[in-house]
Amino acid sequence: MIWAATGGVVDAAHVVLVHGTLDRSAGLLKLARRLADVYRVTRYDRRGYGRSRPCDGPFGIDQQLDDLIGVIRDATGDGSPRVVVGHSYGGDVALALADRHPALVDAVVAYEPPLSWLDWWPRDSAGGSAVGGELAPEDAAERFMRRLIGDARWERLPPATRAARRAEGPAMMGEMLDLRRGAPWSPQRIGVPVLILHGEHGAAHHQRAAVELGSMFADVRVVSIAEARHFGPNTHPDAVADQVIAHIARL
Repeated sequence: MIWAATGGVVDAAHVVLVHGTLDRSAGLLKLARRLADVYRVTRYDRRGYGRSRPCDGPFGIDQQLDDLIGVIRDATGDGSPRVVVGHSYGGDVALALADRHPALVDAVVAYEPPLSWLDWWPRDSAGGSAVGGELAPEDAAERFMRRLIGDARWERLPPATRAARRAEGPAMMGEMLDLRRGAPWSPQRIGVPVLILHGEHGAAHHQRAAVELGSMFADVRVVSIAEARHFGPNTHPDAVADQVIAHIARL
């Protein structure tokens, strides 16, 4: 069962937030609150994470799209514009929805979506190093988190939080390995306006990805979020919200 929550301005455009790997909708709560001042906003825990756990895995993009379609249909029955905002792997989910189900999407915002199916994408990134060995999914999830937040911060997390992150390992492994197998979306089939966001201080491969993404779509803008890194939607929600609002204003 997929957990979702919807709030904000009832008669406004509908914004759906899609979180990244080893995160959950709570990480986007500040962004959701900022956007809810203007729009109707839905956030949800992707299957295998947070309140949408436990779920049998592994999961690929097809299952992610099934869930997102269900969330959209449950949250709104009118014809208001649907803007899907995805962080990291959630950005790939948002773009895949625009590709495969264009009637459900009026615009996409993707913050540093991984392009791990490309030859140049580093295999020693946090995700690549986690799934590239023979680790059990739980251990791979811990390795991923240690790379992202550092050993000291990981050790300071409450035991229950560490256990929850480790339990999300199967979901992490499934989606990351699925991305490695091939592109989950085709830019030629995406006709809606696309906004690509990246952190000013993001990793080199995310900076390169932003440049390449900026040349892929028919209607695309690329914007850097000042002072932000990969978790910009979590750490700089006001700046990200401002860009989302400006993007929707173009519709």
